[in-house]
Amino acid sequence: MVCGDLDADRVARLSAGEVPILEAGLDDLVADGLRSGRLRFVVGAPAAARDNAFVFLCVPTPQGDDGAADLSYVRRAAKEISDVLIPGAVVVNKSTVPVGSVAVVEQELGRADVAAVSNPEFLREGTAVSDFLHPDRVVVGAHDAEVGAAVAALYDHLGARVVLTDPASAETIKYASNAFLATKLSFVNDIAAVCEAVGADVDDVMTGVGLDPRIGSAFLRPGPGWGGSCFPKDSLALLKLSRDVGVEFGLLAAAVHANHAQFDRVVAKVASALGGELRARTVAVWGLTFKAGTDDLRDSPALAVTERLVARGARVQAFDPTVSTRRDPIPAEISLHHDPCGAAAGADVVVVLTEWPHFTEVDPSQVRAVMDGCAVVDARNVLDRRRWVEAGFGYIGVGRS
Repeated sequence: MVCGDLDADRVARLSAGEVPILEAGLDDLVADGLRSGRLRFVVGAPAAARDNAFVFLCVPTPQGDDGAADLSYVRRAAKEISDVLIPGAVVVNKSTVPVGSVAVVEQELGRADVAAVSNPEFLREGTAVSDFLHPDRVVVGAHDAEVGAAVAALYDHLGARVVLTDPASAETIKYASNAFLATKLSFVNDIAAVCEAVGADVDDVMTGVGLDPRIGSAFLRPGPGWGGSCFPKDSLALLKLSRDVGVEFGLLAAAVHANHAQFDRVVAKVASALGGELRARTVAVWGLTFKAGTDDLRDSPALAVTERLVARGARVQAFDPTVSTRRDPIPAEISLHHDPCGAAAGADVVVVLTEWPHFTEVDPSQVRAVMDGCAVVDARNVLDRRRWVEAGFGYIGVGRS
């Protein structure tokens, strides 16, 4: 396998076995590939594509100014590899792209003797290696059934169910999956607000709801909102696509609106814990990444909440186990600390925004000893409420009275 990247420094680091991102199992996978000679890294797409029967495009598709996915990276990569592809090669679009993107790739390739197919990925950050090796489905969209079957055969050894379809359906499957999961999370967060109002416990409620096999237990935990590199971008891209084809996707639009409302709800909880005033108060934030198990800060709900706290005049002291130095998009107003207690020193309230297991292991009495205040807002419901209350804290969770 040959992997190409435009960043020469990154290629050099990867070639030396240095993986620049946090992803469980990836270090070992890269090391094994390099050691066996089955994996190498090169600079540039043409160097990776030359002489290969299957070429995967795994490039960014960031959100454009109009909400649609920006296909400039896809176009550029396809154009760059066109001249080096062998006759009969198959170009596999692995990036998350809108309907019609296989046609875009075919246009940029300009090769009648080369096929393009869609093969969307369904990998969760933090468990991407495990998800790839143990997939719940493999989706391939191709105009030619034999070409689609050839791409699907690459995954035969994984034993996953295969969906062979046309390119438009494959591309829609990816967007529909992420939109459904985002909607499910928004639903749970709104139910959590109802639970708080009526005196119910959202964790018990969702346990009961998730036992229904038509619903399932996955993605039924409340939190500060959803984010990351996929859900926000893909939801807005699907909304844009829907509008372009004359479909009013009100449900997804409401889910996006509800997610922003959840950020505001968490800020309101912090303000309530401090008597309603955030200006000049010190807030200790635990967790900045969009979820545990990754160092990804893109569209992090933790940062969305933190930015709102700063906007209302709060002083924010933060700790995240994967953030040792400031990097984009962390606001300049946030001070970074190297441990949970360091972030809590002198704080009026602690706010848990990412579900890192580190936080469940912290002794609340030690935190209480360094704080000026005695409130904790657990936006992930991961702390042991009894322990924190016994240590003298006023505890506020999500979806709990």
